[in-house]
Amino acid sequence: MYCSFFNLREEPFHMAPDPRFLFLSQEHRERLASLAYGVLNRKNCLVLTGEIGTGKTTIISAVMEYLPRERTRFCVISIPTLTSSDLLEMILRNFGIKDVPASKAERIYTLTQFLKEGEQRGIVSAVICDEAQKLSPAALEEIRLLGNLNSLGLVLVGQNELVDLLNREELRALKQRICFRLTIGPLREGEVEQYIKYRWQKAGGGQTPPFEPQAVAAVARWSQGVPRLINSICDNALTIAAEMDEHLVMPEHVEAAAARLTLVRAAAAGAGSGQSGEPSLGDDIAPVEAPPATPSSKPHWTLRSVSNGLFRSSARG
Repeated sequence: MYCSFFNLREEPFHMAPDPRFLFLSQEHRERLASLAYGVLNRKNCLVLTGEIGTGKTTIISAVMEYLPRERTRFCVISIPTLTSSDLLEMILRNFGIKDVPASKAERIYTLTQFLKEGEQRGIVSAVICDEAQKLSPAALEEIRLLGNLNSLGLVLVGQNELVDLLNREELRALKQRICFRLTIGPLREGEVEQYIKYRWQKAGGGQTPPFEPQAVAAVARWSQGVPRLINSICDNALTIAAEMDEHLVMPEHVEAAAARLTLVRAAAAGAGSGQSGEPSLGDDIAPVEAPPATPSSKPHWTLRSVSNGLFRSSARG
C-alpha cells in the first residue's frame, strides 16, 4: 500500500516468517546456530520456546533454508491438534511418501526404511513440530516413541507453556530425551532501531528508515521488543503517514497505529530486557556448505563450524 510512496521494493514489515528478513540479534544468532548444530548432529530432541511473536517460526524457517539441502530433509508439523495416529501419517506425507500404508506397523516400517536409506546417503532427517504446546500428551508420547528411530531428529517449537507441558509426570520419558532447551525473548533495548533499519534496507529502502527518533522510541515502548508487534506497528504507522502524504513517521503516527491495533499501553518505557549493548546489523545468513562425507563416515560438524558457515559475510540484497 505504501511501497510506491516510500520507494520500496516490497513491504518491510510483512508478517510472514521470511528468513531473508530475520534480524540477527545476538540471541537470535545463538539460537539459530544451536538449532542448526543440533539438527546436523542428529541430536535426539531439541526444544525452542518463547513468547508469542518473538520469531521462533522465522528461526526454524532459517534453519531449513540455510542448512545444506543435499544433506538435510525436514518434515514440518504445523497443525498440533492432530491425533497420534494422524501425526504419523502426516510425517510420512510431509517427507514425500505418497503411498501411506493403512496399519501403524507398516507405517513405522516405511518410515524406518526411509530414514535408513537417507542415513546411508549421509542425509539428516528431522521432524519439526511448531506450536508444540498445543500437542496432546498422547501425541507427544508418539513423538517420543518415534525418537527411538535413532536417525530421526525431533525439534519441538512452542510458546512458554511448552515448558510446563514437558514437566508433566506422564511426559518424564520425553523430557529425559531433550538434548537442548533454548529460549528466545524480545529484542533488547537499542535493538528495535536496528531491527527497523535492517528490515527497511532488506525491502529496498535507503540506509536510514523514515522514522523520527521519538517515533522509534514509541515503537519500542508499545511493542516491548516483540518483533511481530514491531512489524504490526511499523506497517500501520507507515500506512498512516502515507495516507497523510508525510514522508517521515512521527510519534503521533505510531500512537495512531497503536490505537488502530487496540494495543494496551506498556508499563515499562524500554523494550525487552537485559543489558543495552551496541547492536549490529550482522552479516546476512548464508547457506552452510556440507563437509565431505562418505557412506562409511559421517561429516564432522562443530558449533563453531556451523556458526561460521551460517554467518559468513555476504552481499546484502
